[in-house]
Amino acid sequence: MSAMETPATAPAPAGTGRSGLLTFNLLWGLVGLVVGYAIGLWIGHRMGSRFDWTADIDYNDIAVLLGYSLGTLGYLGGLGILNHPIARLFGRSARDIAPRTGWARYAQASTDHKVIGNQYLIGIGVFFFIGGLNAMLIRTELLHPTTPTFSPGQYLTIVGLHGSMMIMMVSSIILGPFGHYFVPLMIGSKRMAFPRLEALSFWILPLSGLILTTTIAYGGFPTGWTGYPTLASQADIGMDGYLFSFALVGLGMILNALNMLVTVFNHRAPGMTWARLPIFVWSMLTTSVLMLLGPPMLLAAAFMEVLDRTSGTAFFSSSTGGSPFLWENLFWFFGHPEVYILALPGFGIVLEILPVFARKPLWGYRLAVSGMLGVTLLSFMVWQHHLFVSGINASLRPFYMLTTELISVPTGFIFLVGIATLWRARIRYTVPMLFALAFFVNFLIGGLSGVYLSDVPSDVTLHGSFFVMAHFHYTIMGGLVFAFFAGIYYWLPKMAGVELNETLGKIHFWTAFIFFNSTFLPLFAVGMMGMPRRTATYAPHLQFLNDWVSISAFLLGGSMLVFLGNFVWSLVVSRVPAPANPWMARSLEWQLPTPVPVGNFDGPVRILAGPYEYGDPTAPPVMELGPAVVPSAGD
Repeated sequence: MSAMETPATAPAPAGTGRSGLLTFNLLWGLVGLVVGYAIGLWIGHRMGSRFDWTADIDYNDIAVLLGYSLGTLGYLGGLGILNHPIARLFGRSARDIAPRTGWARYAQASTDHKVIGNQYLIGIGVFFFIGGLNAMLIRTELLHPTTPTFSPGQYLTIVGLHGSMMIMMVSSIILGPFGHYFVPLMIGSKRMAFPRLEALSFWILPLSGLILTTTIAYGGFPTGWTGYPTLASQADIGMDGYLFSFALVGLGMILNALNMLVTVFNHRAPGMTWARLPIFVWSMLTTSVLMLLGPPMLLAAAFMEVLDRTSGTAFFSSSTGGSPFLWENLFWFFGHPEVYILALPGFGIVLEILPVFARKPLWGYRLAVSGMLGVTLLSFMVWQHHLFVSGINASLRPFYMLTTELISVPTGFIFLVGIATLWRARIRYTVPMLFALAFFVNFLIGGLSGVYLSDVPSDVTLHGSFFVMAHFHYTIMGGLVFAFFAGIYYWLPKMAGVELNETLGKIHFWTAFIFFNSTFLPLFAVGMMGMPRRTATYAPHLQFLNDWVSISAFLLGGSMLVFLGNFVWSLVVSRVPAPANPWMARSLEWQLPTPVPVGNFDGPVRILAGPYEYGDPTAPPVMELGPAVVPSAGD
């Protein structure tokens, strides 16, 4: 398929330059949120008083959910995101509101994909920090086998908040900041396909995180991040916050996927063929397919649970004709592809980084792409392995055991490509390269341990234990989060225009790598010795291992503070300007000046060669920009 030409002009990538407190911004969004929530709560109480089932309990789900709904509209209205659709509804034109420069643009709805990428970076970072704090509280509780620091209910709330916060926020931890910022640059486009939709998809993400955090004030939710009924149907109104925030995240994922797919298909520059597409863009493409097909199931399940809680339906209540298994199937049809929504961007980042610091072409480019496509396809055929111990028909177990184990084949392609790229390479052990290499080590342990959970006999023993928790964290934190930090150290010089301190970066890497493994490796043993998840007490003979894990977790948390200190020091205090191409990379984003101009490219772009022709002194230039040819960084 031939690439389509990027439109010569981007429609209003930034606004009119208006700023200040009197224009639409986050402050007015929060005011709109509070006002809308109050109005919804008042209307909901008026409505709820008419229904018999709300009279039997001391809370009103209708009021809370209506408050969230109207609060969301007020929030989006305060940010100015509703200006354009309302204006178009009345046949008028609406101006964008965000200024082109200055810090104020980060607190407003911008249509510049680079601003939105930076907004994602800060927004997700805040909630990642909150999720990490909850992890520290969990490990504090587990320092003692029986003496409670928190009540069992409080402990379950913290566990649920940690799991949900991390799953919701990290689903966009790479696609959000790096996908939005760099995909248009890497394919030679001036913008994303739908800039206003891009702004909307970002701003509902912090709102969902805020609503999820406020569930503490409503008693939390006892279900963990999976939200299983019948417990969910009986939970207090904190459960409404869980359902509403998860639905918002699902909506944002769908919008993100649509935008990314249309951008990659329709906005590639001339010459950017599928065979020249950067491997990171392929990872965004396959991730977007999963985000387009999986989250609608989550939205449907959340809506049905809301109806159960507010309207007297019984989709998930077995006592009144429903089935909790319906939730389990709908949730895991989204939930297991969600694991690959988290993993595929990590594959893309590390394979993008390896050739740069190995100074070799990416070995097996087509094999890597086929591996990602294979993972995408198979990820929708494995969800039933989460139900091996939930009463699944026994005749279905062999099929789902086979498909779950088959997914290790395309995943193995990624490892093969990485190892072959490193073979006999002149490796530069920079901070992003160290994190990329650690990704392979951690994800390998996570993948191998996953085989035991895909196998029916061993899963029956290990399901619900800390073994599952260790496997999951090796896959997600050891894989995705290490890839995220590789991306931060690799791309931040282009995003922020300054260099991160390398010494602090290496201290961050080694402490994170050592204490991550010291935290989660012993948990495999803890799980095999029978310690269940989501319980605040455990057998006394497990205390030594739990104390070891807790102390390691605190030190792992300390390593994140090293990164935070480096981030603040480098961006606020030292501010050492970064060269336009500090890594001598060939991909398009590094051929642009720093900071990247508002319109990205000053003229028509034509792609002349692929991005991975390292080690070849005769490599042609990557692109042609207007009449001038950009010098190659091939060797």
